[in-house]
Amino acid sequence: MDYFFNFDKISYLKGGRPDGCILCLIAEESVDVERLVVLATAAFVVSVNLYPYNPGHLIVFPKRHIRDLREFDRDERSELDGLVLRCLDALDRTHHPSGYNIGYNMGPAAGASIDHLHLHVIPRYPREIGIAELISGHRVLVEDPRTTQRLLVERFSQDGLQPLPR
Repeated sequence: MDYFFNFDKISYLKGGRPDGCILCLIAEESVDVERLVVLATAAFVVSVNLYPYNPGHLIVFPKRHIRDLREFDRDERSELDGLVLRCLDALDRTHHPSGYNIGYNMGPAAGASIDHLHLHVIPRYPREIGIAELISGHRVLVEDPRTTQRLLVERFSQDGLQPLPR
């Protein structure tokens, strides 16, 4: 069953945020934020985006707070490349997209609403825009982000990848 998902995150944008960096809080497993983590390593977190552009929209971010991808060391860059490939493989198996947009928004002028570097992995599908989106000005989400989290946790687990123990 399809449904409308309210993407109105105006309260978040106007200050309805927890104290501190939201991605640092997710990495620290804070109860003050919703965590949609699907995989974590010693240095990175992979999470479903709470405000997804499409079903399966993931963000990959370092646990340490950085703002610029040039701050990664060689080992972090290598690990990140491997994580992105794992995300693509998992999404291919769970969501079967036709393509992907992959990228960073570095800095507020580039659209970064969170001042902690994160990489977007956005699955793309044919015929994404529907009449409801055109008329209402809202995106229609056909999968709850929590369902996406469950599917991807199961997929990563089947691939032998587990989040780090708490």
